[in-house]
Amino acid sequence: MPDNHDITRYRHWYRRLLRLYSRPYRERFAESMEQTFNDLCRERAEAGRGVVGFVLWAFVDTSAGIIRENARSVMTQNKNIIRIAIVTALILLVPFVARAPWTLSDYIAAGVLLFGTGLTYELVSRKGSRVQYRAAVGIACATGLLLVWMNLAVGLIGSEDNLANVLYIGVFAIGFLGAIVARLQPRGMARTLFATAAAQALVPVIAFSIWRPPINSGLVGVLGINAFFIVLWVASALLFRQAAECHGTGTPTPSP
Repeated sequence: MPDNHDITRYRHWYRRLLRLYSRPYRERFAESMEQTFNDLCRERAEAGRGVVGFVLWAFVDTSAGIIRENARSVMTQNKNIIRIAIVTALILLVPFVARAPWTLSDYIAAGVLLFGTGLTYELVSRKGSRVQYRAAVGIACATGLLLVWMNLAVGLIGSEDNLANVLYIGVFAIGFLGAIVARLQPRGMARTLFATAAAQALVPVIAFSIWRPPINSGLVGVLGINAFFIVLWVASALLFRQAAECHGTGTPTPSP
């Protein structure tokens, strides 16, 4: 008859096996599965029934479940990636059918931007289950896409060849590094997007102070388009903050 030390060791091995499940599945079911495994081991030990055979069966059955669940997860991810690719192709059909004066490099750049934005949204939005979080991620991704697209096409400060537009790389750097530091948690992401909005506001100020670049659309136009992006970054930040508050307070229970 196995002693408590043997059962503890079996449970430790089983816990390590459960780590092979996908994270969402593991967070929902791993604790209860481990507890059930432990209880059944002790019941069989107390009844004098074979524990080793049960442990082997449990490991085989759980391993099969891990394979099924991970395969299902991969298939779901692949379906989403295929959807993103199809939507990207459909969008690129518009300038092609309209006979826009695009070169092959233009189509490649646009395809990379569109697909990359969709994939980023797909991966990041999974980190939060609330509508506010997903909306915040969507606005942030769309804003980043629009900022890059406009900079490459016409430039926000002067023409697209104006060196001052390189400053917008700093806006993306702050957003990217902030997201890493925040680990995509809503409260940290709210701070990151507020910092991104501040960086967006600083770009024209620094550009006009240092380079004094020629401005095709005029000072008011440059400030106006930057204000538009600032509003979008702030909107995303506020949605992240709202998601954090909902997560912190939970769902209010109705009073009797």
